[in-house]
Amino acid sequence: MDSSQQGVPTNASQASAERPRAVTGAATVATVLVSLALVHEVLLTVASWRLYFVVHDYLAGKATAAEVLAADSDALADLGAVWVSALIWVAAGIACLVWLWRARINSELMSGAAAHRRARGWVVGSWIAPVANLWIPYQVVSDVWRASAPRRSVPVTLVTAWWALFVVANFVVKPIQWRTSSKFDNEQDVLSNANASTLLTALYVAAGLLLVLIIRRVTAWQTHQHAQNAG
Repeated sequence: MDSSQQGVPTNASQASAERPRAVTGAATVATVLVSLALVHEVLLTVASWRLYFVVHDYLAGKATAAEVLAADSDALADLGAVWVSALIWVAAGIACLVWLWRARINSELMSGAAAHRRARGWVVGSWIAPVANLWIPYQVVSDVWRASAPRRSVPVTLVTAWWALFVVANFVVKPIQWRTSSKFDNEQDVLSNANASTLLTALYVAAGLLLVLIIRRVTAWQTHQHAQNAG
């Protein structure tokens, strides 16, 4: 007697038993948390520039040491604490992964597993694998994008632009910003940090907005397809 006759599901029966996952709620949560992370980055840049202008005024004799200390330790500056940034970005990252996992399952049901270059486990693993996290997440997302689109020949320009901005921000500009924020020996150090923070924020905001567009578009495609199948 074969495995299916014994009540043990085969790979084919497992695939056919899988159902589409709801992505609308996950997309909303991911969008909100990504937006919160972007607002956080903008506020950090505002704090960096405010500190620079206070230091500049102090050196010009227009501000007191107490004002410099206040600018460096108020609530806006406290947003730059490592634990605050980590909490916001980890929450946004988890929300995006939850959405991406569900969207990946749906896209497999829509176009088949063969439409994806990587196994499903890479949806999560690609982000934490050293070196591989430079390009495999892009492959995962772009495959979900193509497999979810009504037209299989849809360009991946939006996904490519998002990933390019994300990589430059995280692997090029972010290390520079970390170094500039590690010491403030003079006014130029404070100015360099403000400039690096501005560039990093601009990249994050651009990448974040593109990511939100990707999430919304894939969600719309999959929701429409599910509604058609249900009808």
